[in-house]
Formats: sequence, structure tokens, C-alpha cells
Amino acid sequence: MNETCTVGQYLVDRLRQLGLEHLFAIAGDYSIQWLNRYVTPNGIQIVEEVNEVNAGYAADGYARLKGIGALCVTYSAGALCAVNAVAGAYVEKVPLVLINGTPSVKKTITFEQTGFSAHHFISGRETDLQSFEHLTVAAIRIDNPDLAPTLIDYALTRCISERRPIYIELLQDMVDLECEPPRGVLQRARSLSDPTSLEQSVARICARLESAEKPLIWLGVEIDRLGLQDKAMSLIQQLNVPFVTELLSKAVLSEDDELFVGVLDGQASSTAVTDLADSADFILALGVWLTDINSLGWDPDYDKTAFASFDAVKFGTYFGGQVALEHLVDGILAEKIAPKERKLPEMPAHSVPTVGEADAITYQGFYNYIQQYIDRDTVVSADASMNYFGSLLLDVPSPGGFIVQSSYSAIGYSGAAATGICLAKDPGQKVLVFSGDGGFQMTAQCLATQTRFGLDPVIFVIDNGVYAVEQWLADAGVFHSDEPFYKPCELHRWNYSMLAEVFGCRGWEVGTYQELRDAVTGALENSGGPSLIQVRVPDKTIPDNANWKTD
Repeated sequence: MNETCTVGQYLVDRLRQLGLEHLFAIAGDYSIQWLNRYVTPNGIQIVEEVNEVNAGYAADGYARLKGIGALCVTYSAGALCAVNAVAGAYVEKVPLVLINGTPSVKKTITFEQTGFSAHHFISGRETDLQSFEHLTVAAIRIDNPDLAPTLIDYALTRCISERRPIYIELLQDMVDLECEPPRGVLQRARSLSDPTSLEQSVARICARLESAEKPLIWLGVEIDRLGLQDKAMSLIQQLNVPFVTELLSKAVLSEDDELFVGVLDGQASSTAVTDLADSADFILALGVWLTDINSLGWDPDYDKTAFASFDAVKFGTYFGGQVALEHLVDGILAEKIAPKERKLPEMPAHSVPTVGEADAITYQGFYNYIQQYIDRDTVVSADASMNYFGSLLLDVPSPGGFIVQSSYSAIGYSGAAATGICLAKDPGQKVLVFSGDGGFQMTAQCLATQTRFGLDPVIFVIDNGVYAVEQWLADAGVFHSDEPFYKPCELHRWNYSMLAEVFGCRGWEVGTYQELRDAVTGALENSGGPSLIQVRVPDKTIPDNANWKTD
């Protein structure tokens, strides 16, 4: 690198070092000079988005596959629109960088001292910074070029170490000022464990693994966030123990593995999974987060389940604090416990269901039918909707091939996130998105960005005219009776397939299985832009594994 550097160049160089190849941005006069002078000439492609929340979801989806994602917005009017996306990334441990183009020092002082305001100002220099301090692991304001390298390095190190968002205020008059050039390459901070807690936790877990006749491993989302897939697979193979995942960690390892049984998600799970969990005499939950979406109508047995997550081990009345998950897995592997002899439950073979070509599609029928199109080259994303249930039981053989925001559960996430997913995925992979109609209405402009950049996700909008999951959560009995839906759950109907003409892509409307087959065939051949398939289903059909809730 050059011995002289500017603040704007420094930030770009650090982002490139961390693997960033695309930056999602909305044009704004406080940030546009940095984008134009530094980002574009330095090999990071700017993806011009349509609004800040879509940019945030796209950067989030990108980061889940790429290891880091970033968006650039303008002060207050732009940044505060991105709050929901940043909040979701914070909850779900996604390494996201929000760069907020900010008014100059002179404008700030003028406003604070005289009241003469610049556009987008609310209350001076603290408004945006204080807002994002609650949603990030580092929030910095670059208003001095000499401090810029230290502040940027600090924030980015926190981002890659804690796998959570950071916030950077880049003042418009700082961009071209000289600063020290980057030194070395940023590294994640070391994981730290208390030696006594680690030793005790490893000993307790190994003792139970050795004595258990029917142990089970439950893999959670931290296996993905901390990059522990290979170590988790080594442990499973060494022990010869079956494993399950949670909805948030579905497909963290290949679901074609012979020791994989399914997704453990309360009463939405398959019978094979719930039977295995019930009969297990010890469950080792690695990186599992307990949420109401991950436990649907089911309470874990805490006396037989050891939870290792959030840098702690909880097992019955035992608590081991400051135990890094990576160190725990390493410790168990080092004990070389003898493998178990296990007979796994027989898994039903997947086959294309027998349906009449003219039969009307049902919610469950759609998922039974769509399985045939999911292979090792498929990335699936399901939005917060009844699609959680349908997609939960899909077989997704590609490791890392399932993306869902089920902990924060912002409806509308998946369609916009698909923009980032398409840019971060492997070249030969296809992206299938399953969205509810209500969620899609929130971020439908994602089609504009995807069309503009030639991205080709296939987005299925399940059109039942209602916020079905909200109705299900409030009163599921409506789906089993003649009672009307709650008025706030009813949607204004859109002709979704016709949006393709608005945004310049391709669209289909289907209501039968013949129409669905023709639409999917056409969509998979459409490699030049997104495909939108509007799937009409009766308003009171829901996936079979959602029928357990009747009130």
C-alpha cells in the first residue's frame, strides 16, 4: 500500500481485506463522494438499492454467506430507515457494516451554535450515533483523521470477532484528509475460556456421552456463525451419534449425511425427530438458541440436555461460565470417546407426489411438489410466514444452503436478502425464495435491484390474501372453522405476477400443479433476471406441521 493514505481510502482498503466485493448503497449527498472517489475505483462493486431497508436485508443475506456485508446510507433520513435491518443482524449475529455519510464538522457546529440547520439534521451530532449504539457492538464517529485508523480497526475487529453489526459515521469533510495507511491485516480477537470452567464442562459432557445409550447432538446457529462446521462434523463422526438442527441452523451441515435426522422445532418437527428427542437419554445442544420459533409448543428437557452457547454451558443445575464453544468442541474431540452403535430411524424416501395436473395447489401440496427442484446446487430462503413450517421439512442437501431470519422474524426479509445471497453464492447455485404475500408487499422493490443487476432468484409468493402466520399465532382455530380472519390480518390483494412488467423481469401466476410445473421450468431457464411465481392457495390451507395448534 502507499505510505500516504486518506480516511476514505483506509476504510475501503480494510473492507476489501475482509473479503467485501459488493457494497449496497443508496445515493446521498453526504456519502456520494466517498462512493464515487474511493469505492468504485477500488474493486468493490456498488449495488445501488431502492431503499435502505432493502439494502440492509441484502447486505445481511450477503454477509451470511460471505462473512461480511456492508451498506452505505446518508444521515438520519437514510440511516434511520435501516434500523430494522441492523436490529435483525444484531439479534442473529450477522457481521454487518453500516456506513453513514454524515454532515461536516462545520455544519454540525453551525447547527449546534446558531440553530442554522442542514438537511437531515434532527438534534446535532448525537442522534444517529446514539440510536445505533443499542443495535451494534461498536458505533464510531470519524471526525478526526488522525484517530480514523484506530477507530475503524477497532470497529471492524469487533464486527468480525462478535459476528454482529457495527456503525461508522463517515463525515463528508473527513473523506479526503490524510491518515496513516493500514498496517497488517485485521484478525478476529481470540476466543477466551476460563480454564477451570472449560475443564469441568468437558468432563461433565464427556461423562454423559460415554454413559448414554441413546445420545443425540443438536446443532444450533452458532456452529455457522463461528465457522465450526468442520469441527462439529468431526465430533459427530467420531461419536457416531445422530444429529438434528434447529430452524435457524437448518442445513448447517448437509442434510444428506447419513447421521442427520431432521430439524428439531417443537411440534412442527417430523415424527422421526420428536421420537428421537424423546427417547434420547442425553442431548448435547451446541450453539442452540432457544426461541419461541425454535421450540414451537415444546419444552426441552433441561435435565438431560446440555446447552453450550453464548460462551457458557448449562446442564441441569450446572453452569460453566466463559466457555467458548470452539474450545468446548476441541476438548470433547481430544477425549476420543468410543463411537456408539446406533440404529437410526428409517427416513421416508422423497418422491414426486401423485397429483392431478388440474388439481388446485394447497399450501402443503406446494411444498410436497417443490422438493424435487432442490438439490446440492440450491440455496433456499424462507420468509417469516407459514413458509417456516413448509420449508422446515424440506431436504436441503447443500451445507449452508438454507437462510432464514427466524429469531428476529421480520416479514419481507427474504425477498430483499435474495439480492445479497445471489451476489455471494457460488456461481453454479440457484436461489429459491419462499415468501408470504404480506411479507413480499413490504419489500417488493427488491425485484428492481435484481433486474438491474441481472440476478436470477426464483421468488415464490404464496398468495392466500392474509397474514396467515399472524392469524395462526393469535388464533389458529380460524383455519379449522368457518370463522372469519381477524380484520387486521386481511391483505389488499395484489396481482403479483404482473409486477414483472413493472420491474422488467418475468412473472407467472399459478393455481394448479400443471401451471406450477410450467412456471418452475420457465423460471429455471430464466438466467438473466429474477422470476416471480405467484402461487394461489386457498386462504385456510396451511402446512400440515402447523395443524397441531388449534387455538
